[in-house]
Amino acid sequence: MRILVTLVRFLVGALFIFSGLVKAIDPLGLAYKMQEFFEAWASGGFLPGVMNSLNSQALSFSIIMITLEVVVGVALIIGWKKKFFTWILFLLVVFFTFLTAYVLFSGKIRACGCFGDCIPLTPVQTFTKDIILFVLSLFLLFNLKYIRPIAKPYIAGSLVIIAGIITLWLQWYVLRHLPVKDCLPFKPGNNILELRKMPADAIPDKYDYVFIYSKNGVRKEFTVNELPDSSWTYADRKQILLQKGENNIPLINDFSFGTSSGNDTTEAILSQPGEYYLLFIQNLKNYPAKWNEDQTVLEKIRQKNKPVYLVTSGRSEVEKRFPGSMVFTCDFTAIKTAARSNPTLYHMKGPVILHKWGWADFKKFN
Repeated sequence: MRILVTLVRFLVGALFIFSGLVKAIDPLGLAYKMQEFFEAWASGGFLPGVMNSLNSQALSFSIIMITLEVVVGVALIIGWKKKFFTWILFLLVVFFTFLTAYVLFSGKIRACGCFGDCIPLTPVQTFTKDIILFVLSLFLLFNLKYIRPIAKPYIAGSLVIIAGIITLWLQWYVLRHLPVKDCLPFKPGNNILELRKMPADAIPDKYDYVFIYSKNGVRKEFTVNELPDSSWTYADRKQILLQKGENNIPLINDFSFGTSSGNDTTEAILSQPGEYYLLFIQNLKNYPAKWNEDQTVLEKIRQKNKPVYLVTSGRSEVEKRFPGSMVFTCDFTAIKTAARSNPTLYHMKGPVILHKWGWADFKKFN
């Protein structure tokens, strides 16, 4: 039994460490996923005031959750404070199982983000994984006596603390720079225009339509093949999903550049043959304090006689900070995906991303 317990504890511990580190390279990704849950629960009427409040703290929760996963995994493998951390493991697995069950059965969220964007799993896969983890964590709880530490207490405790510090530092680093491994559609080398297209093997959703007509105060539904005569008055139309499609969402979705007059200039900007730069700014509210490297970078680019375009969701405040610059608006969610730091600079050639920098690397730009 001791050997089996040891194997299970090492397996579960390693999985938690891996899961935490995969998300630690992009903590904003988990924060945005948490916001999806908070928004879904708020819109569903579940403590909307509390959910909206938690929404603003999503990044802090993300950092804590990621760090906790790694710490629990390391403590489990080492065998430090086995009862405490095995109970923490069990409670985390119960919580994760609830989230993945909600994703699977509610249909309101496409994926749970259990392994970040680098290893996308379907809702069925994530729920199955958590059910297995639930069984394994219960197995460890009932067999605590077989868990033996592999190091002296002070050494084990030091290793767990060091693991937590390293995980926190990694997240601090990528929030200032960019994810150390880019698993998003906007990674260098990708062609944005190509990824905005519908996948070649896409299967579209299939819909049916019901038309509602009224007559003498009576409303009645009709199918497209059984429309009423002219004595009826058209009132409304309902769209009914018959069959859900597959692979019918482009990797880059809702990504477009709008001018001040509302025109879409995405194709024109991304189709130009030469080199140029895009400066993505989510908003100025979360800008680094007393920081002006963005203005320095723009001046360097202009000295090179290269075009530079500013892309933001809040035009007016950006135009005030950068008078005379070409500013385009873009969907806030799309910018959050494209720019994991605020701001983020892209070096482009046509629609292809050559390089990109997080705000902490602007001083290295040459």
